[in-house]
Amino acid sequence: MKIKKAVIAAAGLGTRVLPASKSIPKEMLNVVDKPAIQYIVEEVVNSGIEEIMIVISRGKTTIEDHFDRSPELESALLKKENATKYEQVLKISNMANIYYIRQKEARGLGDAILCAKSFVGKEPFAVLYGDDIIRSNYPVCKQLCDTYDEFGLGVVGIKEVTREQIKKYSSMKVDFVRDNLFRITDMIEKPNEDQIFSLYSILGRCVLPPEIFPILEDTSLGYGGELQLTDAMKKLAQINGMIGVDFIGDRYDMGNKLEIMRANIEFALEHEEIKEDFKAYLKKLAERL
Repeated sequence: MKIKKAVIAAAGLGTRVLPASKSIPKEMLNVVDKPAIQYIVEEVVNSGIEEIMIVISRGKTTIEDHFDRSPELESALLKKENATKYEQVLKISNMANIYYIRQKEARGLGDAILCAKSFVGKEPFAVLYGDDIIRSNYPVCKQLCDTYDEFGLGVVGIKEVTREQIKKYSSMKVDFVRDNLFRITDMIEKPNEDQIFSLYSILGRCVLPPEIFPILEDTSLGYGGELQLTDAMKKLAQINGMIGVDFIGDRYDMGNKLEIMRANIEFALEHEEIKEDFKAYLKKLAERL
């Protein structure tokens, strides 16, 4: 079944990147000349999905403004005969049908996904974490959608991480299927040392069947007193199994200051307007290090 809808979870407080996120949502932090969330929306659109729900929280209306029309700006650009900038600005508001809902309290990712229940209905849907930009010529969201089409099971994007990192993320119990695909039968959020199944963790992308909603509604609060999506997916995996895709792509955690700098450097090195000048600057800078 073709995946027609996506939910982007963008309601987090962004405490890991304070003080920047005190007044600016972390999803709106720039990577070169685009806010982080625009890269995520572009990934969804490039995966063939045009119906998007963004789950936000109080103080994040700038996300809505960014994807809305800006008549004053558009008019000013036309008066200056800056057609290129005008088209860039207009394209942002026409990329997809984007809807918003507020998560009233910070009750975890599982609760954020529950907020989108009416939007999703009885269809499978993609989930993208607002913290994660993933750069790939084969959009990771589409990698997961294609895998769902083949297996008809919930799908998660996974990567191997370090033993220290796994304790901050989630750990998957995996069995090799073929190529970069694994069957997942169990998982745990932020495991202790003796709870680690493997060093494979979910990193920012899922495709889930609508059956996840009654499971979420029946799931108790977990780690940190929050409703954890991982706990609900664990039940889903134990009932039907899930598929893990060791995805093709480079991931940048926008809740991590070093990762934000890495993203800016690596995207700048590919940016048509500035890549040559930026490369020359880096070479000169490297000589002084």
